[in-house]
Amino acid sequence: MSPDRPEWLTLPAPDEQALDGMQQLLSQGRLHTVCESADCPNIGECFGNKTCTFMILGKHCTRNCRFCAVTHAVPEQVDAAEPHMVAATAKQLGLEHVVVTSVTRDDLPDGGAGHFAATIRAVRENLPEATIEVLIPDFKGSKQAVNKVLAAQPDIVNHNTETVPRLYPVVRPQAVYARSLKLISRVRESGVKTIAKSGLMLGLGETMDEVIAVMKDLHRAGCQMLTLGQYLSPSPAHLPVVEYVHPQVFECLKEEAFTIGFFHVNAGPMVRSSYHAGVTFAQMAHR
Repeated sequence: MSPDRPEWLTLPAPDEQALDGMQQLLSQGRLHTVCESADCPNIGECFGNKTCTFMILGKHCTRNCRFCAVTHAVPEQVDAAEPHMVAATAKQLGLEHVVVTSVTRDDLPDGGAGHFAATIRAVRENLPEATIEVLIPDFKGSKQAVNKVLAAQPDIVNHNTETVPRLYPVVRPQAVYARSLKLISRVRESGVKTIAKSGLMLGLGETMDEVIAVMKDLHRAGCQMLTLGQYLSPSPAHLPVVEYVHPQVFECLKEEAFTIGFFHVNAGPMVRSSYHAGVTFAQMAHR
């Protein structure tokens, strides 16, 4: 059972009209967002600002991580028109920074890497001035799959380690910590001009020493951007929150991450991988 939520996790009620407008636009294109599928607490703010994180390759995941609200089920057929619908909707929204993620598709030969690449290319064609960020799964460690995504030249490749290695068997049993670090290394060693990014959730029972150790591992692997946010349990069927981490602790970890050598760090209870991603990229580009 999770402890009671502290006051710093209280958010204003979302604008229902803004939510409805975005949901109608997305449904017209048969598109999904991680904002909706993962029960993101920032959906009101982001949809109100007409931004979102597109979730491609369907809405059903082949994995069943115990922290995640995305539905675990037999996945749908891949929609070949989806890359073009993402691009068209991003253009309609006037997005300057387009963020695309996916469910994990272990059932596909390339894990959906080709679909990611097609989506990147479609967005480039429709919004040539926009920057593109992809949040990718581990592709079961396939170097070929990662290279397929990198060949499309996204501006940022994000792959979240999510938690500390000790908690992997409980939090994400189908993932491998070393495999995720290797993916980050491949992004940095590829020679492609792209930024490597990763993130962790806090409050699952990790220690601060463990978090700092992961940050050091990520930096050694070549990670340049980092996000740190509070884990919020989606339902009683999911892992409970062990601790609500105080905002001051996030600030201390942010300072430590900069000391380690990260170029940009976004840390706070409500921070998520794609939260203010466009602003973050713009700040980093001007450094």
